[in-house]
Amino acid sequence: MVVNHLFSLSITVSLNAIPMLPSLFVIQSVVVTRLSLLSSSIRAFVMVPQQGIKLAVYLVASYFGDLNAKVCDCLLRRGTLTLANIIMFTDLSGVNVKNCLLVLIHHNCVQAFAVQEDGAMGKLPKVTTKYMALFDNIIHHMRFPKFIEIVSNELGKECEEIFEGLLQHGRLSLNQILDRIKQTANQGNSAEDSVQDNFHKLVQARFVERCPAPEPFLAPPAEEKSSTKRSSKTFKVLETIEQLALAAAAPLESMRFLVDDTWTNPSEEKDEETSHGVTIGQKRKLDSIESDDVSLLADGKKEILWRVNFEEFVRCLRHKACVENIRRRMNVEAGIVLEAILELSRKSEAKVKTVNTVPLSVNAIYDQVIKKEAGLGMNLESTRAALGQLGCEDAMLGTDDSFSIDLKTIIEIAQNEEVESIVLKRYGREAYRMFRLLSRAEHLIETDKIADTTFVEKKDTLKLLYRLWTDNYLQMQKVNVPGAKQSEFLLWKVNKQPLWENVLDEMYHAALNLRLRIAHEQEQEKEILQIPKERLIGELGNRYKRLVKVRIILESSLMNLDGAILLFHEF
Repeated sequence: MVVNHLFSLSITVSLNAIPMLPSLFVIQSVVVTRLSLLSSSIRAFVMVPQQGIKLAVYLVASYFGDLNAKVCDCLLRRGTLTLANIIMFTDLSGVNVKNCLLVLIHHNCVQAFAVQEDGAMGKLPKVTTKYMALFDNIIHHMRFPKFIEIVSNELGKECEEIFEGLLQHGRLSLNQILDRIKQTANQGNSAEDSVQDNFHKLVQARFVERCPAPEPFLAPPAEEKSSTKRSSKTFKVLETIEQLALAAAAPLESMRFLVDDTWTNPSEEKDEETSHGVTIGQKRKLDSIESDDVSLLADGKKEILWRVNFEEFVRCLRHKACVENIRRRMNVEAGIVLEAILELSRKSEAKVKTVNTVPLSVNAIYDQVIKKEAGLGMNLESTRAALGQLGCEDAMLGTDDSFSIDLKTIIEIAQNEEVESIVLKRYGREAYRMFRLLSRAEHLIETDKIADTTFVEKKDTLKLLYRLWTDNYLQMQKVNVPGAKQSEFLLWKVNKQPLWENVLDEMYHAALNLRLRIAHEQEQEKEILQIPKERLIGELGNRYKRLVKVRIILESSLMNLDGAILLFHEF
């Protein structure tokens, strides 16, 4: 849930409610650090914030152990690597690295892909398998409670049990899911039909999808006649190698949510397809580690493996954030109408960061509105009024008016409000007014004009602007005006893209500190957790109540902070 003051609250709430800990675990405001410049060499992977890497590595260590965390840290910091390079950089044995990669691949934290490289000294080209860490998938592990809540609310408890198994085990076949339900629920063979029906519900809702190809092959780009064209093509491929690998690994959209008893190798399905220079070859072995993307039955037939579709859950959370923002900024009716539009257009969205919803007629929107309990009191005119409030675009398709909502603007407003709340908490109301002015102006403004507009003394204005500039919240430009007496003017502006990246890095840092604090509290009271509840009386009972209270505060703060992380990174 993304609301105002989330980030500031998450940093301060635990300090006010819980006794102080050693400085290592104190959650404090993090000074914004300047982003380091990207390497001048062409890099194929997107740079991950340093605090984001630390959080991802901590999550992997918590769930899968220190060896897996070491391999993950190596891939996140160094980028895509071969098996030999991972062994060299981690100083782990080959067996340990292979086992770690199998675990990380099985839990959707690493993707392998094969590329053709030129042979040395006139030798024939060779095919090499490389591995890349999937940062977003790793961070999604701390969102599992949110994902479970969505499934439970939309599909019910029985679907939730199947879904929890996929979260716990990473990838499962339908038979493995059935066996697990039989063992946990003690239902025997009678559970089979129910499990299959509930599994179909999960797939139809797109909460579950087929696993990607274990090792797609990226063919080298075709040679161009012009050297200029060739260098341009090479740059394009190098720049997007990981994106190409993920696209190549993904099953065809027509197969992605298809439940079938017969297994079909997705890499063979796409063997004839090419996209941006990608050719998917037949699956081969993973450079001396074996793939676990298919399950073998006793008769030698292959089963399809399934996994959680993180993309759909991020879409649901994005929609929820948009609705809550509209309800808070406008009114309940506008929120109901937006929620109805998003429900109708959800399956039509080709990507999570959709700019505009698909055009819908006002009658279709109204029919969806009155299906909601909160929308029963609305009529067609109030629905039209809410659409006007939302500033939706009239698509004018055919004879019926069709309306589309600008989701990108809603997200940008929410991001602005979140950063403004951080500035208010950290620097005070006067600095907040200055930052808000510059953020909404989106151009350079001179110091005196800022002071006049925000009703702040000039000397105080300059002092606050310098503080914001020092912490990378503002961009400053000096302008010298020649004349009898040369004058220097200071112009200020909010440069949103690098600022948003710095704020996101701060949020990762705060999330890591919260998780460290939770772990520290549990370690401090581990003896209490081992005592039966009926024996927790007197002082022991008070300590247990305190631990419960602390965990509720910290975990609630972490969930709220994660909403802000989603806002800046996923939405």
